[in-house]
Amino acid sequence: MRKIELLAPAKNLAGGRIAIDYGADALYIGGAKFGARYAATNSTKEIEQLVSYANQYGVKVYAALNTVLYEEEINEAKQNAIELINAGVSALIVQDMAYMRMGLSGVEFHASTQTCNNSSEKVNFFANSGFSRVILERGLSGEEIKNICNNTNAEIECFIHGAICVGNSGECYMSRSCSQRSGNRGECSQPCRLPYDLVDKDGKTIISNKFLLSVNDMNLTPKLNDLLKNGVTSFKIEGRLKDTHYIKNAVGHYRQQLDSIFLKSGGKYKRSSLGETKLDFAPDVNRCFTRGGSTYFYENKQKNVCTYNTSKAVGEKLGNISATGKDWIEIQNLKPNLNPADGICIISENNTAGTNVNKVAKNRLYLNNPDIIENKGVVYRNYDHKFSQEVEGSRTKRVIKVTAKVTLKNCNSLSITIIDEENITVTKTISADFEAAKNIEKANEMLIKQIAKSGDTIFEIVDVSIDCTGDFPFIPTSQINNIRRDVLEELLKLRQRLKPAINCATEELNYKYYTSNVNANANVINSLARAFYKEHGVDEISDGMDSNISFDGEVVMTTPYCIRRELGECIKNNSKIVGDLKLVHNNQKYLLRFNCVKCEMQLVKDTGI
Repeated sequence: MRKIELLAPAKNLAGGRIAIDYGADALYIGGAKFGARYAATNSTKEIEQLVSYANQYGVKVYAALNTVLYEEEINEAKQNAIELINAGVSALIVQDMAYMRMGLSGVEFHASTQTCNNSSEKVNFFANSGFSRVILERGLSGEEIKNICNNTNAEIECFIHGAICVGNSGECYMSRSCSQRSGNRGECSQPCRLPYDLVDKDGKTIISNKFLLSVNDMNLTPKLNDLLKNGVTSFKIEGRLKDTHYIKNAVGHYRQQLDSIFLKSGGKYKRSSLGETKLDFAPDVNRCFTRGGSTYFYENKQKNVCTYNTSKAVGEKLGNISATGKDWIEIQNLKPNLNPADGICIISENNTAGTNVNKVAKNRLYLNNPDIIENKGVVYRNYDHKFSQEVEGSRTKRVIKVTAKVTLKNCNSLSITIIDEENITVTKTISADFEAAKNIEKANEMLIKQIAKSGDTIFEIVDVSIDCTGDFPFIPTSQINNIRRDVLEELLKLRQRLKPAINCATEELNYKYYTSNVNANANVINSLARAFYKEHGVDEISDGMDSNISFDGEVVMTTPYCIRRELGECIKNNSKIVGDLKLVHNNQKYLLRFNCVKCEMQLVKDTGI
C-alpha cells in the first residue's frame, strides 16, 4: 500500500489551518525570507504554531526556501533554515545548492521545481545527491512523468492544479530582463501575463495587443489515476498567494477525488495523514479562480492552451451570445444555476469586459452594465455569488476516529481508554464510591451516550465498549464528562508532540553530475553552490544568469509552449509565416527562436528596432 500525499499551499498560519481542515496531507509555506513568493512570508513562531496544528493529523509542513542566494546572504539563510528545522518542519524546498553545504540535518531536502526538473538524468542526480524528493516541471507529458518515476528512487511530486509558469521554472529571466524583479528571487513581475504584438521580419504586426504568453491554468483531475499508476507520490496544488475561498474549494475537491480513487483501488493507495474531512458543500474548481482549466501538455504538446484575450481569471464558460437587447443577452442552453448577483465577463474578438447580473429569465441575462453588451462573444461566469457564500460560510471539520473502552470495577472505579487510528492510547481512571444503578439498561445507555460525545475536538468517537465487573454503577453525568474531556485532551497533547517520520536521503559524493559543466541556467551565484557541483565532478561552472547586469541578446525564457503551434503555423507544417518573429510590449522586445527538434520555443531579449 503506497502512501499518497495531497500537498496544499499555505499563505500564512490561518490559511494553513484551513488547508489542513479541508483535507491536505502536507503543506508548503514560506519562511521569513528566501521563498519564491515574496508576498507570502511568515515568522518562525507562526510556522511553529502551524506545525503543532498539523502534527495532530500527521500532516507534514515543508518550508519553501526556493530562491537563489547571494554570497552575503549565506549566513542569514543558514540561520533561517536552522530556525525552521527547530520549529519542526519536515522538509526544506530549495533551489540553491548552497543549502546542501550548510551542515543542516534532521530534515528532508526537496528539489524545488525551480531547479527545472524535466529529465531523468537531472532527477536521478538530485535523488543521489541528498534529496528525498524532486518536484517536477509543469510542462511534462504523462509519458515523461512515467519515465522519470520508473528511473529514480526519489519521491516524485507533481503539480495538479493552479497557475502555470509558461517558461521552464528557474530558467526564466523575463521579469529580470525588464526590471530589477527576479522570479528566482521571489519577485516575478509576471511580464508573461501582459499583452504583446506579434511582429514579423518586415516589422508588420501579425497580431496586436493579445496575451500571447498567458496560458490556461492546470486542472489534472481526469489524470489523477494515471499519475498514481505512473508512480507520483505527492499531488501539489499551486497557490500560496490565493485566498481561502480557493484553498477550501481546491483542497476539498482533490481530497474527494483522491479518496474516491483510493476506495476503488483495492488497497493499493492510502492517504499519508490521518483524519476524515467532512465537507458541508460540494466543491467545484470551475466555480472559483481559474483561467480555464486544462491538462496543458500532459497528453501531448497541443494548441488551444493560450488565453489570448485576457490573463485574468474568467471562470466557467456559459456559452456563446445568441441574441442581445438593450440591457440583456441570451445564451442558448444556459445553466440553470445562474443567479442574480453573479459576475460575468464577455470575451469578444477585440474586447473583454465584465459586470454583474441583475436578473435571470430562462436563457436571458439582464446586466447591471449594459455598455459591455456585444452582438458576438463568449460569456463566462467569473463570480458565482451563491457558491461563494456556501464556501465562505462553510464550517467543515476534520476528525480523527477513535474508539473508547470503558472499564467498571465493583462500583468504585471508572477507567476510559481512548485508541486512535495509529493505535496511540490514553487511559484515565477515577476512583469513587458509586451507587449501584437501579436501572442497569438505562445507566448503560446513558454512559455510552456521554462517552460518545467528542464535543468541539478533533476526535470522533465511533465505538464505545463497556466491561463491567460487579454491580453496574450509576455515575453522575458531570464525572463522565470530566474524565472523557481529560482523556481526549491528553490524546490531543500527545498528537501535537508527534513529529511525522521523515526520510532523509544520503548524499553520494561519488555520484557525478550528468554533464561536465554547469551552465548559467543553474544559477550558481555563491561559493557553497559552486563547491557542491565541484564535489560532484563538474569541471566548468558558469556564473548564474541572475548575476547578469544586462540581458541583451540572452535567452530569457525556454518553454514547451510555442506561439507557432498555438496559431497553427508550425514550421514543420509549411507555415505561411516565414522568417523571424518578435514579441513587442511598449519598449520591451523579444526575438522568438523555435527548436523544432525539441519542440520548444525561446525568447531572446532584443534591443533592436
